Amino acid sequence: MADLKKSLGEQNYEQFARRYAEHALTKPHNAYYDRPAVLSLLPELQGKRVLDAGCGPGIYAELFLERGAAVVSFDVTPAFVEITKERVGERATVLRADMQEPLKFAENESFDVVVAPLVLDYVMNWTPTFKEFYRVLKTGGVFIFSCGHPMGDWLWLNSKKPLEESYFDTHSFSMAWSGFGEPKPVITGIRRPLNAIISPLLDAGFSLDKLIEPLPTEDFKRADPEGYDKLTREPGFICVRGKK
Repeated sequence: MADLKKSLGEQNYEQFARRYAEHALTKPHNAYYDRPAVLSLLPELQGKRVLDAGCGPGIYAELFLERGAAVVSFDVTPAFVEITKERVGERATVLRADMQEPLKFAENESFDVVVAPLVLDYVMNWTPTFKEFYRVLKTGGVFIFSCGHPMGDWLWLNSKKPLEESYFDTHSFSMAWSGFGEPKPVITGIRRPLNAIISPLLDAGFSLDKLIEPLPTEDFKRADPEGYDKLTREPGFICVRGKK
């Protein structure tokens, strides 16, 4: 896998992977907003095989293992692969792979659950990726993902300056992230309308099983009252569960 081209995700995270791993455990948007919502969509994992797609620093992998799953994790950023191996040891299979490429390590219908939290914002074309996830899932399996909320990103971007793009466009944008130490990493992501989130799921063959526009938890309120107030009025992330 050493000759993989650098994807947008790798370009973003190679600059601060260790800092991200340190802060994401308790940073409110991760720990008290995205993670509770994604975990609420999981089925019973005891004895199930889970594909942890875009595993980042392995926080989800550890949670899946604690729930009794057999876990295969992968990420395109080498530092995240290393960090995840440090976190889970031999308890999970951890690989370097790019979800924009065929998942050659995964056989047809070999997983019960695929989870991709906050990683798809760095992938422009979702349909081939979703078709791969559909291929590797067993019949009746579920695919769960979270990403930036299309209206939340739209509101944030327009608060900075009026956009040339329409809400209905899929386009890239960059922002400096706070909360992960200095220097602030500048992250480039893809914003897309709601239609461009749901249509690839359906085009790949999934049925839409559940959609959540999460609210921040009380732990978020204690950690960041100002951020809590904003997220109770404007969406930040959206979480989706598709079923094969």
